[in-house]
Amino acid sequence: MVNFNHIKSAHDRISNFIHNTPVFTCENINEETKSSIFFKCDNFQKTGSFKIRGATNKILQLSKEQLENGVITTSSGNHGAALASAAKKLDTSVKVIMPDNTPKVKVDNVERYGGEIIFCEPNIKARENTLNKMVKETGYTVVHPYNDKNIIAGQGTAAKELLEKIPDLDIIIAPVSGGGLLAGTLLTAKTINTNIKVYGAEPKNADDTYQSIKSKKIIPNKTTDTIADGLRAQVGTITFPIILKHVDEIILVSEEMIIQSMKMIWQRMKIIIEPSCSIVLAAILSNKKKFYNKRIGLILTGGNVDMDTLPW
Repeated sequence: MVNFNHIKSAHDRISNFIHNTPVFTCENINEETKSSIFFKCDNFQKTGSFKIRGATNKILQLSKEQLENGVITTSSGNHGAALASAAKKLDTSVKVIMPDNTPKVKVDNVERYGGEIIFCEPNIKARENTLNKMVKETGYTVVHPYNDKNIIAGQGTAAKELLEKIPDLDIIIAPVSGGGLLAGTLLTAKTINTNIKVYGAEPKNADDTYQSIKSKKIIPNKTTDTIADGLRAQVGTITFPIILKHVDEIILVSEEMIIQSMKMIWQRMKIIIEPSCSIVLAAILSNKKKFYNKRIGLILTGGNVDMDTLPW
């Protein structure tokens, strides 16, 4: 099982390969929400998302033989770009299986870092079938985007940096999809501060983690019809038990609030974020009483947005 010692080791391992991203505040948003919000800005991270943390931690622990042969993954974009970037530094070839409805900016990002893209239909079954076929053909090592202990440990370093800068938080909110970031955040936050609350924010239109927590077993998504393209994955078999054990609540957020929050951050903070991370502010705006007068850390997970298809 992953624990905080693994996360500390991951941070030592990857620190020369990532940015320790800034923590911003916005007085105007604080006034509107009647809370104190601290934005951990991994939209400024290398490759434009937090995913470089886990991908780097994983690839640095592969054997020489595995690196020489190559790596393969499935991704909605950000993990694929992160893995391609990390692999490029180690002279390793990368194949990335991506849904054929992936935003162009994320396709371009993967290609920019040298990844070879294989498109598939936009559903989990197609991703897995294509992955299994390619692994049989190539013998490449699979680097899963979230359901991997080393990926979880790497993702947990974002919360570690946040709490090192702002130690007296009452709450942290992280997006949840496959669960790598939320699982790592939980293991970090609950170890550093046993009184802190950690919430996952999830689209109402792709609510498998919420349903799985209710049922205490993994329930597949009935739909993934959400603008938050980075939050369409199925919660993992490794990540789910961690989330089930430690999370305080999964907060469901409407499409309207995801878009509204994204626009608010763009307009008031003057930073580019994608809808998959505006969801954390949307969780507050949708539940102002719950978060009244609290000190809240929000992990802004990425800034890879297709400028030609903005939702306003």
